[in-house]
Amino acid sequence: MSSNVGLSTPRGSGTSGYVQRNLSSLRPRDTFAPYPTSELKHRQRQPNAEILEHDRLRQIEVQVFELRDKLEDEGVDEDEIEEQTEGLRRKLLSADDDDGDGTVGKNGGSERGKRGLKVHQIHELAKAKIEESERLRRALGIRDDYEEGSHWKRGEERLREGLVAEANKDDGGGRKERY
Repeated sequence: MSSNVGLSTPRGSGTSGYVQRNLSSLRPRDTFAPYPTSELKHRQRQPNAEILEHDRLRQIEVQVFELRDKLEDEGVDEDEIEEQTEGLRRKLLSADDDDGDGTVGKNGGSERGKRGLKVHQIHELAKAKIEESERLRRALGIRDDYEEGSHWKRGEERLREGLVAEANKDDGGGRKERY
């Protein structure tokens, strides 16, 4: 045998002498935490404003292109097409700036809730989720500075204070400490 592992000789042992590792033995686990506890707090995904703005402008340009395509099919003069598309573009941009909420507006069809969004529209979904959470928070009267689980933390603190007060009361009640 090599490296002093296993039997010195397989004679009389009823085995071939082949040595295998014991895969069923359990090794002690690592003593550190598998994940940091400070990151357990839920953080809402923040949407990228540049991507939202790009999608908003893209929706406007899609509408402008649809109008251009329709007018070209009707055989309207090129100057008239340019004038109408620029007018629509200005109207949509000004209407959108008045709203200020990042939606294209009633004509754009982009003014839809979370249900109207597709799975690949991650930033729009994140924005809709933040707005939904904010509406729910206001409806339930939850403070802005509320921390999840703070009620249980306060309860634990009260329990600890009660135990400490009880322990202090017991120490002063006639028990003598020996040094």
